Amino acid sequence: MRDFGTSDDPRVQAQLDRLAELSLPQGRLGLETIRALMERLGNPHRQLPPVFHVAGTNGKGSTCAFLRAMLEAEGYKVHVTTSPHLVRYNERIRLAGELISDAMLTDVLKEVLNAGEDLSPSFFEVTIAAAFLAFSRAPADACVVEVGMGGRFDATNVLEPEALAACGIAALGLDHERFLLAPEDGVPAEPMARIAFEKAGIAKRGVPLVTMGNTYPDKAHQAVEAVAERVGAPTLWHGRDWESQGLGFLIYTDERYDIDLEKVALLGPHQHQNAGLAATMVLSQTKVPVAISSVLEGMVTARWPARMQELRDGPLTVLCSNRPMILDGGHNPSAGAAIASHFTGQLHLVIGMIEGKDPRAIIDPLAGRIRSLNVVPVPGHECHPASAFGSDARAATDLEDALLHIPSDEYPILIAGSLYLAGEVLRLNDELPD
Repeated sequence: MRDFGTSDDPRVQAQLDRLAELSLPQGRLGLETIRALMERLGNPHRQLPPVFHVAGTNGKGSTCAFLRAMLEAEGYKVHVTTSPHLVRYNERIRLAGELISDAMLTDVLKEVLNAGEDLSPSFFEVTIAAAFLAFSRAPADACVVEVGMGGRFDATNVLEPEALAACGIAALGLDHERFLLAPEDGVPAEPMARIAFEKAGIAKRGVPLVTMGNTYPDKAHQAVEAVAERVGAPTLWHGRDWESQGLGFLIYTDERYDIDLEKVALLGPHQHQNAGLAATMVLSQTKVPVAISSVLEGMVTARWPARMQELRDGPLTVLCSNRPMILDGGHNPSAGAAIASHFTGQLHLVIGMIEGKDPRAIIDPLAGRIRSLNVVPVPGHECHPASAFGSDARAATDLEDALLHIPSDEYPILIAGSLYLAGEVLRLNDELPD
């Protein structure tokens, strides 16, 4: 399995094969290619319903899930583009609430690939162009757009102020350092400040920018504020304009609302902040009116696969029945910390991580709580061997082998380390994202 995906529909597969041939020229950054591609397609990004644009290192996908749920609770039709896909490429483009059909996906991919043949666009640039093209041709009331990597030079940042309802920046951490920390004049030198600077690149004049504020390191917070002030984006900070605290959920927005919920739809204490970020984005803008009742409903109905997802009964879970099996695609230290905050006791861990990711990112935050550790390959990718996870790690041939070697007891099972692995889990357990 490769990033580009496979399809049972030969028409889609023909276009995915073309995608697989693309390569990003070494060191190319900037928006020139995506802008040229948009121009050839008739600038579909200027023909969209109001857009909610979300950046961040961790939590941006969950924030998008909460946004979608809140908007749909109000009765709106919502277009969504997120990444990566877990099982099917179609998951990257949702039209008015439904995954894009194979027929329409074939058409927009073909049109974009043909239009950009001499531009050498990247996989992600083609994907975003196809998403915006599809969005412009299907009626809807709002769009939710997740940044792929960074923000300043991300293909989604072709969006202009007129298209945007609100922007948000979720939790920050070190990831994609090769690209986001590449040497450049005139940018912050401190790593977290540079990451924040890149994410804040989505800020636009006059468009509300909602941030995690005081949860960021000081230099990161200052970098976001500096960018927002320079471009003229009004900011709403966590800790100043809104809050989420403790095991419950509390939000203040312009002192209008005081909400206390015991839990939100997605598992993990960090999801309270993601729900709060989404709620503040919705409530701070005026282009798409949303009632507070719809915000509350969205908080408790949102769904986001492979993020602290408790698996249903299926071909995999039956191998270790009568106890919870949790799936999370987290693969960096911030994700590891969020996962660890959810589990209060001991657990069994099944992990697979691709090369280039820190093999200690998940297991170190869980130190002292891992009863068994099985390391599995990530299909279709070069990945870390069991030895990278310590002397107690066991090399398993596949997921079935790993699960069959977990001791029979009452402790939960966590499968984590890679979204590519998470997609394989969902496929094998017959839980295809829809």
